[in-house]
Amino acid sequence: MAYIILNKNNFFNNLDIIANRTKSVDKIALVLKDNAYGHGLLEMASMANEYGIKKAVVQKTEEALLIEKFFEYILVLSDTPTVSSDKIRYTINDINSISKFPLGTKVELKVDSGMHRNGISPSELEASFLKIKGQGLQLEAVFTHHRSADELTTEWFWQKENFKKIKQESTKLAEKLGFTALRFHSSNSAALFRDSSFDEDMARVGIVAYGCMTLPKAISVDGIKPVLSLYANKISSKKLKSGERVGYGATREIKSDAVVSNYDFGYGDGFFRSCSNNYKTPHDIEIVGRVSMDNSSFLCDKDEILIFDDARVVALYAGTISYEVLTSLKADIKKIF
Repeated sequence: MAYIILNKNNFFNNLDIIANRTKSVDKIALVLKDNAYGHGLLEMASMANEYGIKKAVVQKTEEALLIEKFFEYILVLSDTPTVSSDKIRYTINDINSISKFPLGTKVELKVDSGMHRNGISPSELEASFLKIKGQGLQLEAVFTHHRSADELTTEWFWQKENFKKIKQESTKLAEKLGFTALRFHSSNSAALFRDSSFDEDMARVGIVAYGCMTLPKAISVDGIKPVLSLYANKISSKKLKSGERVGYGATREIKSDAVVSNYDFGYGDGFFRSCSNNYKTPHDIEIVGRVSMDNSSFLCDKDEILIFDDARVVALYAGTISYEVLTSLKADIKKIF
């Protein structure tokens, strides 16, 4: 069956680069949502723990509970508390959701500094603080998310300035209402590398830790290495003659006699159908015909082939981004360190 190799050396290399930027391993919060970007939630949590990462970010409570033993702090981005845990913090994304949080829940308030997706508006800041106080919640942090940090525009500077004002007002409100000193964070992977003087309480890093971040050359990151490589095994081989066609719809004609082999990885496993007749492996082996649900055909006779070792390359062929390539991989694909 198809399988994934996770390169621990590359992962630790990437974390070294991140830690050099944050100036402290303790300020790294590894984003592990969506099965750790396809890398395997438990696998990456275990390796992060080995490196010394103490903070993690997930989407749901279910993910947080699975990795609770590996971390001291876990931030849930989009869920309502159903269990009590000293390690898990929950995000408030909307002022109207505050009443749904149980008494004593540790929370972090997300403020919309310009992305206009999740988060309260800055004008709702004081009202949100009052509701949090009235609900008896433990407010620990205020944070935001950048919308264009991976693009060479001035929007990152604009949002950073907006968040600066939000931090100032939040600090005053916390003092007025008797909350403990708040933490602040805004940097995702790209934003961390836009600023030469990182000064927040933590950085939420995902795609850069997995070695597949793409940035404009002017703000590129040197030295990051992809962690995930995907291999497939041969199911069958056929000797085809010139003029014969391969796969559904007979979309690929063989121009000269060749061996075509079928491998156990298709769109049902997370490969992109848009790569049909439009992809070459890192070893320059060409895909032929349409990608099927459970298999794909290539012009070769090897027992095993490397499908990809850099999601950024697949993304170029598929017309998408590395995030989608990685998170499309099915969770049950075997993983090897």
